[in-house]
Amino acid sequence: MKKRIVLICFILFAAIACKNKEESKVPLDKGAYARSSGRPNSLTIVMANRFWEGAIGETLRKYLAAPVPGLPQEEPMFTIRQMPSTAFTGFANKSRCFLKIEANKEVGFEVLKNKYARPQTGIVITGRTDDEIISTFEAHKAEIIESFKAVELLNKQQIVKTPLKIKDLDKNLGISLSAPKSYRVAKASKDFYWIRKNISHGTMNITVYEVPVGFFKDSLSIAKNIIKMRDTYGGDHIVVDEGGRFITEAAYSPYFKETNIANFDSYETRGTWEVKNKWMAGPFINYVIKDTKKNRLLVLEGFVFAPSINKRDYMFELEAILKTVKFID
Repeated sequence: MKKRIVLICFILFAAIACKNKEESKVPLDKGAYARSSGRPNSLTIVMANRFWEGAIGETLRKYLAAPVPGLPQEEPMFTIRQMPSTAFTGFANKSRCFLKIEANKEVGFEVLKNKYARPQTGIVITGRTDDEIISTFEAHKAEIIESFKAVELLNKQQIVKTPLKIKDLDKNLGISLSAPKSYRVAKASKDFYWIRKNISHGTMNITVYEVPVGFFKDSLSIAKNIIKMRDTYGGDHIVVDEGGRFITEAAYSPYFKETNIANFDSYETRGTWEVKNKWMAGPFINYVIKDTKKNRLLVLEGFVFAPSINKRDYMFELEAILKTVKFID
């Protein structure tokens, strides 16, 4: 009898061990453990085809495919693909950003974090009629756009496992910045850094420097002060061909807004740069951070030279890098 009990226990133990062994072979890329997929700034919209072709689809495209400010050519904020809910399974629901529209339900708005993959943000909007769905979307459109943009920035920043070592940036300017190793330091001094990366049709660039608070004149608007600052500091430090100077393109009015970077009040400016007297130009994004602890203005800028090709995702990469800035006490 004892031998039989021992034998039964051994068989049960072996069965459990085999089951655990088999389970251990199952990869952790299921459900919310899967890595989200998609190119940068891609958005999956899940809704019935008839809604996509009607007023709801028109409203979504109006805002979610609106042109990105500051680019020389029109490019949409998000590259959109639409599919019915029956197709939103498997690989499709691993999209980093998705917006799901459900009709014939009570009015509702829900934000889903990492529902099917990581990192992922999903938005679900419900309503009984087209007007209810459109009204709910328009009431939350700013939050929706910011939520999608935030997860895209997070994904871009998480990709950088081993950042570029930027010598003495912490000592000279009191900050750290996480850029991929594909970039290189082109210029480094006590008060100005220029970081670059070659791309197939040009270059991607980052500049970092500080400006005395007194540089901004009360007689000028903030936007005009920033343009004056860019043209002065960028023009003095960015090396261009003889006879040219790196300045803000005067023909295009820059996009300007107040924001927050690293818990400091800041200004964001997007526009077009050019090299005066040369056929060179491209988009830039500029952050002026009001560093109240050191009574200075810290400037972070990214700009791209890539003639004749789309630049949205290049600029987005630069924005993601600039927003990794950390101040060192």
